[in-house]
Amino acid sequence: MLRWTITFVVLALIAGVLGFGGIAAGAAGIAKILFFLFIVLFIVSLLRGKKVL
Repeated sequence: MLRWTITFVVLALIAGVLGFGGIAAGAAGIAKILFFLFIVLFIVSLLRGKKVL
């Protein structure tokens, strides 16, 4: 799951660069949503990956 989260964060960053650069105006809003969504998923997957003894 961590691998998928990192993949989607990278995709959100790429969409953000394209959207903020003016290439695709609609992609900027979507990129913001995806970026924050996958940052949350990344943090959750990091916390769930820890094993408590």
